Amino acid sequence: MKKNIALLAGGYSGEYVISIQTAATIEKSLNKEIYNIFKIIITKDEWYHEHNGVKLPVDKNDFSLLIDGSKITFDCVFIAMHGSPGEDGRVQGYLDMLQIPYTTCNAIVSALTFNKSYCNKVVKAFNVVNIANSVHLIKGDPYSMGAILDELKLPVFVKPNESGSSLGVSKVKNVEELFPAIEKAFREDKQVLIEEFIEGRELTIGLYRVNGVLHALPATEIVSKNEFFDYEAKYTPGVTNEITPANIDNNLREQLESKAMYIYRHLNCRGVVRMDFILQGTTNKLFFLEVNTMPGQSENSIVPQQVRASGRSLTDFYGELLEDCLKNHS
Repeated sequence: MKKNIALLAGGYSGEYVISIQTAATIEKSLNKEIYNIFKIIITKDEWYHEHNGVKLPVDKNDFSLLIDGSKITFDCVFIAMHGSPGEDGRVQGYLDMLQIPYTTCNAIVSALTFNKSYCNKVVKAFNVVNIANSVHLIKGDPYSMGAILDELKLPVFVKPNESGSSLGVSKVKNVEELFPAIEKAFREDKQVLIEEFIEGRELTIGLYRVNGVLHALPATEIVSKNEFFDYEAKYTPGVTNEITPANIDNNLREQLESKAMYIYRHLNCRGVVRMDFILQGTTNKLFFLEVNTMPGQSENSIVPQQVRASGRSLTDFYGELLEDCLKNHS
């Protein structure tokens, strides 16, 4: 009997469009002979599934749909939302209360990893990878340029603390740019993270666990023509060269995989995540940047590239994630 799968897309953030693209890739790749796929769009105003051109509302009491007089409930939820509420733990908490399994990290892990500053503090305590020096600002609390510059050396990155796709991110090279960059980041989020810039190669690696076995995908090196891997670089063809698999030696590959796996296990991650690192040019030390618990998966995104580089099809890959969810998290 075919399983009913809810594919969640949309969300409340500026990453809405990217989420729709991610969901399109997943929907196209899932095996329709095994799964009934119901794409559900979430916005601040409504949760709905479009059926024959009509928006059908989700009954949030039990997360169900009424289609042609039949009530549809779900065996598993494939979350494809970037940003809130799909990546910050809110939807996960809701589904936990309804005891409906889903494909991503749980509510606590999602909330922790979504907060870059808090996640950095936890990962730093693992003592397995370097973390850039940083300052964490909260909207409404006083701060001073002098105190920030006492803590950090320019250049720095100023970024929303809870946001993705490099929205609101600036690279600051001189003092005059710092305040405008902070204000720009605060327009995206109520918290801001200011991090020292680490010069080096940007490497990112996907990981996933099925049936208790943790797997690393081939790493990618990101070479951006822009100042950094910003929104334009991520989503405009030709602006970034993404090299998959990355041209790195076996020693570095093993380091990258082992550190990423350690972080995955000790953060208690689940499903597919992508971890970003910088290999510092002057020291060859790896610096941790962040964990993406719902990485972009549009057709040309990094995780699909890495899956294909591993010799797998997206159909097999997403099928494994769903089967693991159905077997082990029900």
